[in-house]
Amino acid sequence: MFKTLLIEIGVEELPAVPLLKELKNIEKKYADILEKNSLLGEFEFYYTPRRLVIWHREFQTKQEASVEEFFGAPLAVAYKDGKATPAAEGFARKCGVELAEITTAQKNGKEVLYYKRDKPGQESVALLPEIIETWIKSLDFGKSMRWGDLKESFIRPIRWVNVLLGDELVDMELFGKRSAKHTFVHRISNFEAVPINGAKEYFEVLENGGVTLFAEQRREDILSQFQALEAQEALNIEVDEDLLAEVVAITEHPKALLGTFDEEFLRLPPEVIITSMKEHQRYFPVFQNGKLLNKFVVVSNALTEDYSKVIEGNEKVLRPRLADGLFFYDNDIKNGLSTDGLEKVAFFKGLGSVADKIKRETAIAHALYELYEIDASQEDLDKAISLAKADLMSEMVYEFTELQGLMGGYYALAQGENEAVALAITEQYLPDGEESALPSTPLSAIIAMSLKLDTLIALFSINQIPTGSRDPFALRRAVNGIIRIVNEYGFAFDIVKTMNRLALSYAPFEMHKLEAFILERLKQFYKVNPSIVEAVLASGERELVSIGKKIEALNTIASSESFSEASATFKRVANITKDMDMQASLDVEPHLFEEDAESALHVRYIDVISTSYASYEEELDALLGLKPELDQFFDDVMVNAEDEAIKNNRKALVGSIYKSILNIADIKEVSI
Repeated sequence: MFKTLLIEIGVEELPAVPLLKELKNIEKKYADILEKNSLLGEFEFYYTPRRLVIWHREFQTKQEASVEEFFGAPLAVAYKDGKATPAAEGFARKCGVELAEITTAQKNGKEVLYYKRDKPGQESVALLPEIIETWIKSLDFGKSMRWGDLKESFIRPIRWVNVLLGDELVDMELFGKRSAKHTFVHRISNFEAVPINGAKEYFEVLENGGVTLFAEQRREDILSQFQALEAQEALNIEVDEDLLAEVVAITEHPKALLGTFDEEFLRLPPEVIITSMKEHQRYFPVFQNGKLLNKFVVVSNALTEDYSKVIEGNEKVLRPRLADGLFFYDNDIKNGLSTDGLEKVAFFKGLGSVADKIKRETAIAHALYELYEIDASQEDLDKAISLAKADLMSEMVYEFTELQGLMGGYYALAQGENEAVALAITEQYLPDGEESALPSTPLSAIIAMSLKLDTLIALFSINQIPTGSRDPFALRRAVNGIIRIVNEYGFAFDIVKTMNRLALSYAPFEMHKLEAFILERLKQFYKVNPSIVEAVLASGERELVSIGKKIEALNTIASSESFSEASATFKRVANITKDMDMQASLDVEPHLFEEDAESALHVRYIDVISTSYASYEEELDALLGLKPELDQFFDDVMVNAEDEAIKNNRKALVGSIYKSILNIADIKEVSI
């Protein structure tokens, strides 16, 4: 039999960010608990800032009857000389029966003690209190709190519990609150508890009480209101998806409102205004023809006919935020960019100050500048690298740490530095994520690489190597950024040679660990069959741009229909050459050929390696095109001939072919 099941846990306002972080786990945790209790069925999860809700349209009112089976020790262990051993007696006690009721069964080819009993299903109403309590206490929102005289803790105090199986109340207590057939609607609509008789009435009461229960509906309502404002006011609202998710999580009755701030604040860099609005107030910035306007959109949770006071209140709150920003900005412009004081700012224990980091980055930047011969002056390079961290001493970055680099670029322009230097300062942290933009000039790219490389090498030099999920200095992201930059600009960056050169001024450390760390990131970076990356790396290639091109080439070739057949032939080649030194010179002597297949293969091979190719893909395709001649060779020729000279010559021919392929990838590592 099935009935509806409504579970509503009422709480004080949930903070948005912890809720959203746990959101992906909430339904799974509940489903796992239901499954353990043999009550798994379809359900929906809803949330508002004041409630967590589970809704079953159909919920089993009773567990299905089941059979419990118990397997014990082998018969030879359970009985000795016809008498029960402690093993047999212990098994009977475990099953809760007399030894005479124990039988035997076959398991893994042995006769073992066995007991089976029917287990009647329990009534769901008796199981629900424990199920709900287990679920709620399994939720991990990070920090939790205690209230009243409770010893238990939760992210926020629980204020009511409403559990209805059908229309009947499930009697239970959670965090000191006894379940009751009532709910709470929007506070402005009604501050008191609202009685309900059943689930159908519950949804009607919430709707009439100003609560939009469904998060997706709240999201659609907000976006629809945004569109109406845009059409009405001829403007564009910048929709940040993370911010939108937060606003959805903190509202029960969202209403998008347009506010205004004084035009004088538009003297601030747009990023300062936007950051202040988003981070502190959860406001959405407004643009017109790509230009930031002195307007903002706030999503209110108020329930009223007149929103003018709500708009006015939010305008008053924003003004002092922007006034502080303008004060910081004007002061910073007046003081100018300076690194004075950075020698007192610690970077990391054992690595000195931020001023020390600047010196190390400067050395790396000079080495890269010499290596890549970019189209930029060394004067610009020196100016950019010397001022890159200067904004850390500014009042604005002290207030808004996420604006570091960006503010340095603005301040550099204000004090007369050229655009190339300012841009390099602005872009020094790029890319700062998987979808992030890259530095837009070679100069910016070298400044950005210098920062990442110093952090990477310096931390490895003091054995601060990421383990597991622990990566406090985002070294994995730094490696990803380096890979993206060198691929974008075609910088020849050899993981071994270049890194060894740059690491000379650091404390000695095991470079092979850093190489392994970078190679592991490469395997994660390229979204291809992992064996493709393994095959390229197994070739010994360590130059990042070439690695990327070879992975792309091999991935394309390996995706073709003919590759499976070709790989079988070339894995045979690899097997023949597995004991050969691929670093040695493999000299083939045509005068030692005895079979036509040898000569035909050699002629085709010489033709292939004598041709110039526009890409690794073309070269690899040509080498794999030797398959017909190789197949004929294997049909007609015995490689391990009795004559040692002939045998070695044949192996040299096969080895030369595989050596040429090995310049791109070790084909035998590819698994399709």
